[in-house]
Amino acid sequence: MKITIFGGAQPQAGSEAYEEARLLGTLLAKNGHTVITGGYRGTMEAVSRGANETGGHVIGVTCIDIENWRGSKANEWVKEEIKKQTLVDRLQVLIGECDAAMALSGGSGTLTEISLMWNLMVIETLPKKPLILIGDGWKHTLDSFFAEFSVYMPLSQAELLYFAKDVQQAVGLLEERD
Repeated sequence: MKITIFGGAQPQAGSEAYEEARLLGTLLAKNGHTVITGGYRGTMEAVSRGANETGGHVIGVTCIDIENWRGSKANEWVKEEIKKQTLVDRLQVLIGECDAAMALSGGSGTLTEISLMWNLMVIETLPKKPLILIGDGWKHTLDSFFAEFSVYMPLSQAELLYFAKDVQQAVGLLEERD
């Protein structure tokens, strides 16, 4: 399967978050999956690196808007780059081309990716596919969201999300659904 990984750009090589993302790439590649990331630094680099070093295929979806803003290029572990002009075009590829997605910790960009994919599945313009959120942060955040805004959201919408405490559990959930 093609698995898109969302996550923050801040983690540096050697940090706990980076190494967790690298392990995720390794585990997915060992199970024969293609990894799709945003293609740049942080968790995107780490997942790409783990998958690449394990012999897996890595697709990096980049965009000119981010490169002009940040002055960066695709990381060295990307084997195939898909370059788009805008962030919205990039998001369409990340979400539309995968068979499943996973989200590591991240900031507003990662939250946007999760929210967009989730909403597209809610309104049924995107086929239902696993969207696995990794770590206690996403679980706590969305439990609070569900509790606060449950009147606006039927349980069936919340059930589109899967939660995993760590990358090993996330890969296990993915393999159970395969």
